[in-house]
Amino acid sequence: MILVKDVSKVYSLGSEKFHALKNNHIHISKGEFVAIMGPSGSGKSTLLQLLGGLDLPTTGEITVDGIHLNQLNEKERTLFRRKKVGFVFQNYQLLPMMTVGENIALSLSANHTSNAQMKSIVQKLLIDVNLQDKESAFPSQLSGGQQQRVAIARALAMKPSLILADEPTGNLDQKNGADILKLLSKLNKEEGITVVMVTHDQQAAQVAERIIVVRDGLILEEERKGGYRNETVANRMA
Repeated sequence: MILVKDVSKVYSLGSEKFHALKNNHIHISKGEFVAIMGPSGSGKSTLLQLLGGLDLPTTGEITVDGIHLNQLNEKERTLFRRKKVGFVFQNYQLLPMMTVGENIALSLSANHTSNAQMKSIVQKLLIDVNLQDKESAFPSQLSGGQQQRVAIARALAMKPSLILADEPTGNLDQKNGADILKLLSKLNKEEGITVVMVTHDQQAAQVAERIIVVRDGLILEEERKGGYRNETVANRMA
């Protein structure tokens, strides 16, 4: 599903260069639920952006679902994101002047989906995230947990094979955070959607099958199988 090969990301800050990621390798299989952890500035959100084609690596290659992101131009990467990837962010990124239903339908309208199809898809997604009575509400009328569920419904509108979630529980209380994690886990297990989640919360990361630890731009891979924990630098690819 995802192959990161010898990937580095370097940002220029004036005359200085900042190495956000340094020659990393990782493989994520189709249908996995993976958590990416690490302190602020470690490179975990940069990695997520690269996986979603929001940015390109300075060196190395990234392949998602057989698509070589490095070989795509900006228009092609936009199409890749629209068809393959659902994004979920910490601050929801809902448009305040649009209703819940309109926010969810946004990507569908960009894909020239008919009004009848859009209405059917939106209503189904609202049922899936247990917000069927909120279609006409505005984001400001919802709790944080409800807004994040709308964001997840919007991410699912184009039936993505991959969900990239950046601190999806970061702005939520414990109960709402647990509900969001339960929903992501359900989508992973029942729909077979690959989920890659950035989180700083060790407890939240436990819902994942695998934890990737990022420190100082380097990926460490920690397998959790049958209680056995084996941490290795992911650069040592098998």
